[in-house]
Amino acid sequence: MNANNVSAVLIITGFMLIPLAMGAVASRKSLPTTEDFFLQGRGMGSVAVFFTVAATWWSSFAFLGSNASFYLNGPLFWTALAWNIAFGLMYYVIGKRVWFLGKRWNFITPKDFFKNRYGSSAVGNLVAIIMLVFTLPYLQIQLSGGAYLIEVASGGVIPFAWAALLFYVVIIIYVWSGGLRAVAWTDIFYGVLLFFGMVVAGLLIAAELGGPASMFDQIATARPENLVLADGAWMTWIAMFVITPLGAFMGPQLWTRMYAVKSARLFDLMPFLLGLAALSYFGSMLVGNAGVILEPDAAEPDKILPIMLYEYAPFVLASLLVACGAAAAMSTANSQIHSMSSVYTLDFHKTYINPRMGERQLVWVGRWTILVLSAIAYVMALFVPGLLVTVGLVALAGTAQVIVPTVGALFWKRSTATGAMAGLLAGVGFLVLFTFVPALTPPPFDAGGGGLLALVINIAVFVVVSLFTTPRPDALLATLEEDRELFAAEAWDDGTDGIDEVPEAPEAAPTTARDERNDR
Repeated sequence: MNANNVSAVLIITGFMLIPLAMGAVASRKSLPTTEDFFLQGRGMGSVAVFFTVAATWWSSFAFLGSNASFYLNGPLFWTALAWNIAFGLMYYVIGKRVWFLGKRWNFITPKDFFKNRYGSSAVGNLVAIIMLVFTLPYLQIQLSGGAYLIEVASGGVIPFAWAALLFYVVIIIYVWSGGLRAVAWTDIFYGVLLFFGMVVAGLLIAAELGGPASMFDQIATARPENLVLADGAWMTWIAMFVITPLGAFMGPQLWTRMYAVKSARLFDLMPFLLGLAALSYFGSMLVGNAGVILEPDAAEPDKILPIMLYEYAPFVLASLLVACGAAAAMSTANSQIHSMSSVYTLDFHKTYINPRMGERQLVWVGRWTILVLSAIAYVMALFVPGLLVTVGLVALAGTAQVIVPTVGALFWKRSTATGAMAGLLAGVGFLVLFTFVPALTPPPFDAGGGGLLALVINIAVFVVVSLFTTPRPDALLATLEEDRELFAAEAWDDGTDGIDEVPEAPEAAPTTARDERNDR
């Protein structure tokens, strides 16, 4: 390893170690309760909300995978502009309602929402399992993305396995110590790096070809096919537009961020802010397209960004921008590990393994769960390889299935628990089938739309089964209607504290999983 490689690794490592200090400070403010460790006491303010949502939403999929997609498939990834706007709108329309219900009924995990809305633990358990199973491969690509950066920065001296392990250890330490508070604080730091890094990297690399206009002229001559959507790619385009925001929005890490928000008013600006931030993809587009000319034969497209930075940019600046990529990976990985820990700890361990555990004990179970889940993702990163965008889309297609019962619970009175269960099982079942036996995916969905077809099947089964099964009990529907009326009347406080008081659930209405835990 030469001096430059040593310096690069030290710069990246320095940026990764900053969260350890933040985690140490956050731990001093933490309380030994599940609500504080998993939801920051429902007190997350406006700056933290924007940056933690944006940094969690963007990931190695965005910072590294987007460059590889532009490099391989030309304009296909431009659908990112549309899906960022769609994501922001969902955060406002659906997220605000989920926040309200979380405040009103003390939800901590997604299962609490589904159990309360459908009166069924089975629906909540199925959702929790889907989230755990499909978030793991998305966590895997964060470790992979960060490891790629360190591997390239070190000139290959630090191999992929050791680089991924470094990510694994750092994330565990600060999430273990500070919970969601540590995650949110570090996401502010990471978010700034992420937006800065994507734009500057793109402009810097494009400058090697005389600027964006000259770059496109050269591509039009050398590889004109990279400037147009490939034949048959329209289905992949649609699938990416639908699946990516739905899958990310339904991930457990975003449910946590909906519950933890301090005020309803913080939801109102999110569509505009996330849409504006999406312009950073302009930088990824420049990197990917410039790579077509500068590095036409890259063997590993996911590494195209760090390869070109160290080849064409000043060394120190290249290392700083690679550190921004590490921020993208770590900001999503920390959120995923933390939220999956809450799902296992509260929905399964507390409910079925040891119902008598106290708050302090539950926090420790959550911490050990962080360690175990991270280890599983690390092993997957080593032995289940795949292009970051490809793995990410399969993972997102799995969590996207949860949008169907979510929308049904919020907006369709006739939806039933049986319909929700049947739709989820059908959607996930066909997704697995289309993923592992792609020949069974019918046209036109065989061109990258297997996840979208699985979602369509989920919707159809959900609607049909709900119409032919017994409606939810009248007492439950009355409670749901009361919730809708309170939301419509904006029955929350002045924006400083959320709901003034948690109501008692009516006798005939379902209690949440958390209520059951407290009763015990």
